[in-house]
Amino acid sequence: MNRDRDLAARELIAFYLDAGVDTLVGDVPVDRFAGDPSAPATEAAAKKAPPTPDRVRRSDPSPAGERKVVPTAASAAPVAPEAAVMAAREAARSARSLEELRTILDRFEGCALRATATQLVFADGNPHARVMFVGEAPGRDEDVEGLPFVGRSGKLLDRMLAAIGLDRTSVYIANIVAWRPPGNRTPTPQESAICLPFILRQIELVDPDVLVCLGGPSSQTLLNIKDGILKSRGRWFAFHAGTREIRAIATLHPAYLLRQPLQKRLAWRDFLAIKKALAPSVPIAPNQR
Repeated sequence: MNRDRDLAARELIAFYLDAGVDTLVGDVPVDRFAGDPSAPATEAAAKKAPPTPDRVRRSDPSPAGERKVVPTAASAAPVAPEAAVMAAREAARSARSLEELRTILDRFEGCALRATATQLVFADGNPHARVMFVGEAPGRDEDVEGLPFVGRSGKLLDRMLAAIGLDRTSVYIANIVAWRPPGNRTPTPQESAICLPFILRQIELVDPDVLVCLGGPSSQTLLNIKDGILKSRGRWFAFHAGTREIRAIATLHPAYLLRQPLQKRLAWRDFLAIKKALAPSVPIAPNQR
């Protein structure tokens, strides 16, 4: 009986971790962006406490009074979504290489998801690959590893790539949103819009011959289509990147295939089409024209 109870408790904890729960909730609300919550200062204690350098007024003639007070994450005013999108466009446009784009994105503070994610999830694979895969957003495993598609869906993607003779050394993989949404929730339209300029610039810099949109959100965002993924998958589209058009195709996301394994047959057709598109063209002999 105790063994069954321990097993059930472990499974429940694993479920909470997968859902993004990493902090216990008490009876009293705590602002976790406002420093150390274990030692809150009451108003009376604050009056008795000697002034710290951060509390000293800037008019104080002492050296400490000249110290610049840096606002905390809680006190900093949030950036308006429209301003964040404009800032993202300007920042992404300035990147001249993938390394520079990664550095710019890692320092970008216009997307609130970076405050709850463990780290930036930029890309994986070969930046000189002829085919680029783009999903929606990283999950828990990706947030821990800092690489896209490394969890269960990533392992399935690796098997799908191997089935057409590809692997992570011959493809490039990224997501529209570069930070994990809390609890693996779907990114909001505002979050996707803020991150969109960066993935568009990423595609331009990689400059693949074939762009593969994994799942409905990716295909709708990048290809500007409104159809669901089951209707749009397997169709070729023209993606405008910089000075040229790239052939793009929508297919089912590996996470969806894990929930609906019978649909793997449809994804297999799409991957065969990708393989055919990447095959080198065979010149026609003069006597065959």
